[in-house]
Amino acid sequence: MELSLAHPAIKAFMCGSFSGTCSTLLFQPLDLVKTRLQTLHSSMKPGSGRVGMVTVLMSVVRTERLVGLWKGMSPSFVRTIPGVGLYFSTYYSLKQHYFQDGCPGALQAVLLGGGARTVAGIFMLPVTVIKTRYECGRYSYGSVSGALRSVCRTEGPAALFSGLTATLLRDVPFSGIYVMFYSQAKASLPMEIRSSPSAPLANFGCGVLAGVLASLTTQPADVVKTHVQVNPQLRTVEAVRYIYMEHGLQGFLRGAVPRALRRTMMAAMAWTVYEQMMAQVGLKS
Repeated sequence: MELSLAHPAIKAFMCGSFSGTCSTLLFQPLDLVKTRLQTLHSSMKPGSGRVGMVTVLMSVVRTERLVGLWKGMSPSFVRTIPGVGLYFSTYYSLKQHYFQDGCPGALQAVLLGGGARTVAGIFMLPVTVIKTRYECGRYSYGSVSGALRSVCRTEGPAALFSGLTATLLRDVPFSGIYVMFYSQAKASLPMEIRSSPSAPLANFGCGVLAGVLASLTTQPADVVKTHVQVNPQLRTVEAVRYIYMEHGLQGFLRGAVPRALRRTMMAAMAWTVYEQMMAQVGLKS
């Protein structure tokens, strides 16, 4: 079936999947470094020397070679291709259903982004759990499929949904805040820029600004989510207490730099590519 003949929601899914694939391939190393920073062993707590993004990056390259920075790529793709596609198709469907006659305001943009992320987040959570376990370096999984079998065998299928609350507390606000700032920033652009050949670059800049603001707002929830998924015996409240007791308030900001870089650049690129592709297939994003 040609893309031009497909249902609009299918077109949005395909455009979103392609945009997510491009951004994941480029920024996977930042996600791995973020996960390693957030799950440092107790022997590497503050006080034994500052461990930052560059230190972790060099450690991965030294022990696992350059290709180690792309560890977890398979589950990232498995999560991103359908996950981003599902996000954008849900976003498009909701927007077309509720806001056919005009652009959504700030509050409506928050609800649109949050609603689309809720659907995608719940469906793709098992892949996120396996990806986090595989990247963190704490488990000796030989492969992604081996990680999946091990988790199901030793902890049961329910473990694949560990961190659901923390994940939604992180992703739903991030998406809502991002869409709000992104849509408002785009609307504030002069018409001559929005209709010029440099519009994609201007949209990318709006995406970077929205991504930084959304990343910083939701960073603590991301740290909690990572700990719950790596330590399945912890519940969300217990993870919050553990992080505070072990690392203090600054523990909730661990991995903030690589995450902000990755989420900001991925989101900005994904939205820019998505909107350009939607325009190519004759749909308004």
